[in-house]
Amino acid sequence: MTDDWNSFGPGSGRRAAMTLYSSPDCLHCHRTRIVLAEKGLVIDIANVDESRPPEDLLDINPYHSVPTLVDRDLVLYDSRVICEYLDERFPHPPLMPVDPVSRAQVRLALYRIERDWFPLVEQLQRATDRKQLAQQRKMLQEGLLSSAEVFAARRFFLSDEFSLVDASLAPLLWRLPALGIELNGSAAQPIRRYMDFNFARPSFQESLSDREREMRR
Repeated sequence: MTDDWNSFGPGSGRRAAMTLYSSPDCLHCHRTRIVLAEKGLVIDIANVDESRPPEDLLDINPYHSVPTLVDRDLVLYDSRVICEYLDERFPHPPLMPVDPVSRAQVRLALYRIERDWFPLVEQLQRATDRKQLAQQRKMLQEGLLSSAEVFAARRFFLSDEFSLVDASLAPLLWRLPALGIELNGSAAQPIRRYMDFNFARPSFQESLSDREREMRR
């Protein structure tokens, strides 16, 4: 466990009403921090060693997992639930479309990212067998490249405005070099442009932990 507490967001010299229990290299925590940065929220970050969660986290979250958001008497402990809650409670800027069809498309994209790509990242972070690592790298790389046309079609993924899909894709793409994956060649150009554009956004830079910054140094 680490006892480090950091303030996050504009005016971060004061204590915030909300606390996020977060691991500095967790994919799900990172997308939550991106949403917080997009909203410009002041929040306390409790940095957690996932192998030794602090007692207060054990008391409030039956799964002992991160991210966990505490907002007064409300405790949320799933990154998707946390992100949608933050977007609804703090509606500006909106990170979900207004119309039902577009919202359904965003939710479907999130479902596919969480079902197809996030598990591969997590498996790559844990795997030690060389053959298994190579197979999982190939699956993730091919999955991303198969979506290159979608990356190229609009300014953001499926949208002209930043959404929860981008908040989920950006931390995954940021981790590719640390996972031993390179996207080279002309087929990957739309994805590389998307990455460069999103990584340069102030909210993304603000969301990064020191450990995440080290992933690309």
